[in-house]
Formats: sequence, structure tokens, C-alpha cells
Amino acid sequence: MGQRSPLSRRSAVKAAATCLTATLPLSRDLQASRSESPKANLNQSVCRWCYKNLSLDELARESARIGIKSVELLTPDEWPVVKKYGLTCAMGLGADQIHIGFNRKENHDSRAENLSKLVALAADAGIPNVICFSGNRNGMSDEEGLENCAIGLRRIVGLAEKKGINVCMELLNSKVDHKDYMCDRTAWGVRLVQKVGSPRFKLLYDIYHMQIMEGDVIRTIRDNFDYIAHFHTGGVPGRNEIDETQELNYSTICKAIVERGFRGYLAQEFIPKRDPMTSLAQAFRICDV
Repeated sequence: MGQRSPLSRRSAVKAAATCLTATLPLSRDLQASRSESPKANLNQSVCRWCYKNLSLDELARESARIGIKSVELLTPDEWPVVKKYGLTCAMGLGADQIHIGFNRKENHDSRAENLSKLVALAADAGIPNVICFSGNRNGMSDEEGLENCAIGLRRIVGLAEKKGINVCMELLNSKVDHKDYMCDRTAWGVRLVQKVGSPRFKLLYDIYHMQIMEGDVIRTIRDNFDYIAHFHTGGVPGRNEIDETQELNYSTICKAIVERGFRGYLAQEFIPKRDPMTSLAQAFRICDV
């Protein structure tokens, strides 16, 4: 979840709140990725907001060539674009905002209405997951926020169960990128999943964010695997490429995820510093374990 470009996750979410309703030349890395048959033990996606200089059509077309199965964090009007290239949107984005979430009762009516609409649209379009947020603390205790989130989310999980859609609350860091965000620790998120008590409400475990907040990524994933429906990547520090320029071993992390029998999606959510498709093809290979 970055803050560096006009098409950041924050601005994309804000834009969605107001409206819910030429082939690129292939790099050598991309050509190599196409010549090798992927293992495909892990469904890979890519977050649209990280590629502000590409049209959605271009990103979808090149992602499909690499072997990626989804472009995500798209609003409903964007879903048909990626379907033209045989892709899905693994995580649908609606009108919820990061800092205004379910942790305040006065937000419940608007959050439940927005998320219910998104769940229904996702079911019609075959989109597997939709995203939601806790909101910021603003002086509220974590215990009060936990209870309030559970109350609000129970209003929509029945519909999610009926429609077969996962509602995923994202774990974000409050240390660097999203100051004061409440759902910033795995343990708090797990307690919320347990309190809501629905098989259709789980966590979006963002590896980048949780490395910043708590580390111990592989152990945390293994211990809390049943509460996680989706993963995001990102190089630490800086949210750039997930290669040897940063501190996480994503190949090993992905092996641990695959070993648990994960059948959902892992989405690349890093901001490329090099040619974007070269970096994306490299990230695909790193995670193709």
C-alpha cells in the first residue's frame, strides 16, 4: 500500500468511493519466463495501482503473457477489461476507504451498504474476494475497535456466505505507510476473524506490511494459515522489487505457503524501479515454486 504516485492504493480507494458503480516489446526476462513452463503451484495476481504508466489493457495483456492469472484491486467497471485476456480480478475493490472502516459504529450503515453491493457484483462476475478495512484508531482502543468491527461485519457475512464470496480485511503497517491504522497486527486480525465467526470472512495477509510490523513471516503464516485467504508481496524496505535487493526470501516464503495447500491468490504489490514488465516477470519466477 504505497503513497508515492497519483495512482496509489490510497488514491485508488478514494476514487472508488466516489464511483462504485499497442503491444509492449518483450524483455529478455519476460521472453525467458514464457519459454519455461511455470510450475503453477501458486496462483499469482498483480495489483493494478503499482503500474500507473501502463493502461489496464496493457497490464492485463502482458500479465497474461507472463503467466499471471489476475489483475486486482479493480473496481467493478474494470473487471470486464481483464476478462478479455482470460484473467480474473482476484481482489475486488469497492467504495470502502482505508482510514474510515468498520471500527466505528457510525460507519456501519455506509460500509455495510457499499460492501454488500460489491459482494453481489462480485458474485455475478465470478470475482472470488473483496477487500475491506478496519479504519484508523483515532484514539479508540483496540478492544473497542475489535468489537465494533465484528458487529459491523456480521451485517454482511451472511450475504457473503450465500454468494460464495470471501470478504478480506487487509493487514497494513501503521509504522511507515498507514499511520494509526487499527488492523496492523496478525493477532488482532485473527481475533477478529474468530469473533465474526464466518468461513467467508478472512484476512488479506500483506507480507510487506507484516514484515515491517512484526517479522517472523513464515512462522506467522503457518500458525495462522486457516485465517488467511489472500497474500500480497512487496520488497522490504521500500516496497520495490522482491529480489536480492531487499531482506525477504520470497521463494522460501512461497514454498511455505504452497506446502500448506493454499488454493487462493498471491498478488505482486511492489513498485518497480526498473522496466516494469521485466520486474514483474522476475517476481513471477521467484514465486513460481
